[in-house]
Amino acid sequence: MAITKELCYAIAEMANGIQGTAKSEPAAQGKFGRFYLQELLNNGGMAEIWLVTDGRGKPFALRRLRGNLRFNLLARRRFLRGCEVLSRLNQSEYVVGYVEHGKMEGTLYMLMDYVEAENLKMLFARHDPVLTENVAQILIDMALGLADVHESGYMHLDFKPENVLVSRNGGVRLIDFDIAQPIPEKPKKLSKNPGTPAYMAPEQLQRKPIDPRVDIFAYGVAAYELLTNQKPFPGESPGEILARQLDPAGPIPPRTHNPEIPAVLEKVVMKCLAREPDRRYPFMSVLVRDLQNALYL
Repeated sequence: MAITKELCYAIAEMANGIQGTAKSEPAAQGKFGRFYLQELLNNGGMAEIWLVTDGRGKPFALRRLRGNLRFNLLARRRFLRGCEVLSRLNQSEYVVGYVEHGKMEGTLYMLMDYVEAENLKMLFARHDPVLTENVAQILIDMALGLADVHESGYMHLDFKPENVLVSRNGGVRLIDFDIAQPIPEKPKKLSKNPGTPAYMAPEQLQRKPIDPRVDIFAYGVAAYELLTNQKPFPGESPGEILARQLDPAGPIPPRTHNPEIPAVLEKVVMKCLAREPDRRYPFMSVLVRDLQNALYL
């Protein structure tokens, strides 16, 4: 599946830990290897994303490492990790489509499919009707996408609205696997702790061992936002967010914000947001089943 022109603007470039390097000016239109650069779609901190065409005129989205980071080992490692993880995922209609990656003209790049869509955060911001018209399917498809990632042997570790692309008919694609990690046999403490605090589980924020249930927690945060237009654990800093998460009272039930949410769906979301991993869903497949039953899909 694919990455799009509009939603490329919303793709968050993971640049955590890449410090002290100013942005270089993006290249102009022209040739890049066997591709023709048609339009700069996103100029992020670590990479550019271009609309390109091949010799037959077929469009793709091409992501390439910024020239000023060519010799930055951390940036190269992170860029390549995202490429390699995406290339290893089982084919899924809910994950952005991988074509190839490698090096051309001395620059790392990844080629992806191209499709029209926008990310979920942008749709939130303008209260786009595509959300209200397709909310049930979006909730299920996001969960199916994460289930496919887990079944491929990886934790996403940065699941959030910016990394969910939604087409005009409500189709979902997950993106950005730069910080994804293989699923450990048992909860494992990571040497580094990248991610987005508002969507990180308590065990992540406390630097404790983690497993795929942190993605289930992140899904719960995104689902809560989609249903209520509120964050379950608001805060301006990781410390404030963690304090809210550890509050014995727990988050405000979604139906308090939006009484139209079915009680059974509220129960599913609250289970995802449980403070203790053992009280969350054990697997995304179980969450998908309960969602489908709650939404009659």
